[in-house]
Amino acid sequence: MVYSGSKWLKVGDFMFMGEYHHTIDDKGRIIIPAKLRYELGEQFIVTKGLDGCLFVYPKEEWNNITLKYKQLPNTKDARNYLRFFLSGATICEFDKQGRLNISQPLIKYADLKKECIIIGVNDRLEIWSKDRWEDFLSQNEDSISDIADSLFAPNINI
Repeated sequence: MVYSGSKWLKVGDFMFMGEYHHTIDDKGRIIIPAKLRYELGEQFIVTKGLDGCLFVYPKEEWNNITLKYKQLPNTKDARNYLRFFLSGATICEFDKQGRLNISQPLIKYADLKKECIIIGVNDRLEIWSKDRWEDFLSQNEDSISDIADSLFAPNINI
């Protein structure tokens, strides 16, 4: 359990959110903030994400995702997506300094250099290169309002 300002939370009560700026060292190690490490647990999964970032899932959420994937039809699109998504998947643990060691193929895929951005996205973390994250924000800045309008009912005020 972890204390969150006004109450105790257990694993699973937490939604990943926020933006954190960290650096990756020459050995592929990056520090994950303590409050996020707790929620990820002792073992977690890192894999290729969409849009050129890495996805980081707690094991429980990963298990939920893979159960859904087992129900996909054996179509070419499903096979290709599963190849992409699962080929980079790695079970990881933090070292004693709270660092995640990212494999070289994943570093190359996400084009991670010195400066990285870690963002919380509900059920997962995403790790972005600083340049790719800034490009994503600038390319999507004008359309976020339209995207929100299309995703949410008009009577919901967010």
